[in-house]
Amino acid sequence: MVTQPFISRLIRPRLIEALDDTPVVLVHGPRQCGKTTLVQTVSGYTYITFDDEVQLVAAKADPVGFVIDLPSKVILDEVQRVPELFMSLKASIDRDRRPGRFILTGSANVLLAPKLSDSLAGRMELLRLYPLAQCEIDRTPSKFLDALFSHGFKPRQYGRLGAELRSRIVAGGYPAALARNSGRRRRDWYNAYIETLVQRDVRELARISRLDALPQLLQLAATQTGRLLNVSELASPFQLSRPTIRDYMTLLERIFLIELLQPWHSNRLSRLVKTPKLHLGDTGLAATLLGVDAAALAKDRSLMGQLLETFVFQELRRQASWHEEAIRFYHFRDKDAYEVDIVLERSGRDIAGIEIKAAATVTESDFRGLKKLKDTSGKRFAAGVVLYDGENAVRFSDDLYAVPLKALWSVK
Repeated sequence: MVTQPFISRLIRPRLIEALDDTPVVLVHGPRQCGKTTLVQTVSGYTYITFDDEVQLVAAKADPVGFVIDLPSKVILDEVQRVPELFMSLKASIDRDRRPGRFILTGSANVLLAPKLSDSLAGRMELLRLYPLAQCEIDRTPSKFLDALFSHGFKPRQYGRLGAELRSRIVAGGYPAALARNSGRRRRDWYNAYIETLVQRDVRELARISRLDALPQLLQLAATQTGRLLNVSELASPFQLSRPTIRDYMTLLERIFLIELLQPWHSNRLSRLVKTPKLHLGDTGLAATLLGVDAAALAKDRSLMGQLLETFVFQELRRQASWHEEAIRFYHFRDKDAYEVDIVLERSGRDIAGIEIKAAATVTESDFRGLKKLKDTSGKRFAAGVVLYDGENAVRFSDDLYAVPLKALWSVK
């Protein structure tokens, strides 16, 4: 599965829309996910990158003068490397609030650096860019989220994925990795990517006592992907305190290598588990950290289940990033062992649940957690879906469906 040199990103219309009415648009996401390629598709902008040491030093030395001298429309790439610039940008925007003046990109999450995000509050729109979604790779825009919230899963045959599913999981979504023509070469890319991030970006973002611990911590995090976060288990190999490990995990979150999926809550149910789930930012990255390929996943059903859950979660997150309505993500689990892998909340109203199976069959018992979520969310419940590696989309009741995994990126 080798990509073509350029893939049109489905979030691009959101970027153009934001530039029409907002002075600053920040596109942030992990390094090498395609931010620079995306923003350079917008015409009329001068491009400056802070990966250029001359530009970096100049901006740090005189942020006020640097901003004053900028062209009327400019892309500032990797802006997290110059936090000194944000207050100068704020002052410039307050003098001239014309929309579309600045496009910023960042490989660190400014929402986890409140001073930076607060300085441009009300002046900036944030767009999150992820690695490629499967529907972008296949160049087939998917309406899965629309179908999920509108009872739109009609009886249809999709076909099993089988070995193709495992190949997609281990390939991941980073454009540069997908452009390589073998699994071994993709793994080499991911290994180099991890080393570069730790040695460069982490050093710039934080002074930490055990830089050498981060690659091992990330590898341990990969073993927990798709599971409830267990900080004690992550801390056990290191002579570091639990609070220190939590700080390190926040740092990995900040550079988009991991994501914590918070538990869904309801006033109608008090026995909910409040621990977040841990997900790696990309399954290609996770598979490399775990040292597994598609053949190894075929032999390890437990690990396949974990990586599949992360794969589905990340595909949904990527599709939600360009969706018309805001969609928040959670997981559901109570102390009686009822659980739903992914809970989606649309615009603060409608609730949908996704349960994920690697198997080719679905039984009534697979809807156990979804039925509990339905009872708990009441009239807000829109639909519950068991995603499975089968062929047919089937309605089990008015709002419960079994849907093939392939439908994630194939619903028209």
